[in-house]
Amino acid sequence: MTDKAGDAVSAYVPRTGKNLTIATKAFARESRSKSWWVVLSTLFLFFANSACIIIAPYLAIKIGLSIVSGLLMVRMFVIYHDFQHGAILHRSKGATSIMWGVGMLSLAPSSVWRSSHNHHHAHNSKLRSSHIGSYPIMTRKRFQSASSSERRQYLFMRHPLTIFVGYFTTFGLGMCLLPFLRHPREQWEGLLALVLHACIMATIWHLGGFMLVVLLLLIPFTLAMGLGSYLFYAQHNFPEVVHTDNAGWTHHGAAMEASSFMRMPSIMHWFTANIGYHHIHHLNAKIPFYRLPEVMRNMPELQTPNQTSLHPREILRCLRLKVWNCQTGGMEAL
Repeated sequence: MTDKAGDAVSAYVPRTGKNLTIATKAFARESRSKSWWVVLSTLFLFFANSACIIIAPYLAIKIGLSIVSGLLMVRMFVIYHDFQHGAILHRSKGATSIMWGVGMLSLAPSSVWRSSHNHHHAHNSKLRSSHIGSYPIMTRKRFQSASSSERRQYLFMRHPLTIFVGYFTTFGLGMCLLPFLRHPREQWEGLLALVLHACIMATIWHLGGFMLVVLLLLIPFTLAMGLGSYLFYAQHNFPEVVHTDNAGWTHHGAAMEASSFMRMPSIMHWFTANIGYHHIHHLNAKIPFYRLPEVMRNMPELQTPNQTSLHPREILRCLRLKVWNCQTGGMEAL
């Protein structure tokens, strides 16, 4: 007798290279109604939660709600990131207006984010050109030959404190002020975002005092942007990551070898809008975030990626990595 199930399993040939990318195209289709639902429901939850912070009777409750606001900001930002990739609500004028506002509120103006993040996707894991829109990577040899100022700048950009105060560094400085100073005509939105942010802060202070600024802005933004900065760091800076010379770079290779899957509880996958499925996102950025788990379930080739998590031990393992060693083929501490 012939075991048909066994024959089917033995006949299956895992897809690799471009064929793997092509196979994901079947999932790069959105449900327009679902896309609108995730956008509007997340915005509603964020503003409703902010209202609850104002009316909550006890400081402990207010702080707890403030933390929830930060997590909702993470979800909204990842949805904004999906929109910028054209994965959801493509060519919707209404969505474009809403997302422009989200980008300004998040200190990640559309023009700045789109150009730097698209470069990141096109050059992820390249040793010579991956620094734009990403954390810089030096080889050990390059670091040893660098000047003192170059070393200080490099280590500052990869320092844990720089990552965790991303509200001021990654977003306020890196996504708004510096782009404007470098290209004021093209990146004027960076200055506008900072001005609007200052106006919102001043208005809240005038209406409710410094403590309300802390609860509505400082805690949520510090948490959201610190967590967002770390997620972006750890998804491309983990012990098993593989970086390549530009000549040996491939899109699918960078997705599978230089982008991680981050293990999280289900609730954190919800708050982070599935950004932890980062290897799949880099394989095909047109897949809506709400379909990423579906892709992983249906494609065996994507079910054993490089992994990390938000466990303190895993965070320390990632943060200690500083330079790429060409001899050993791995990231390592100094």
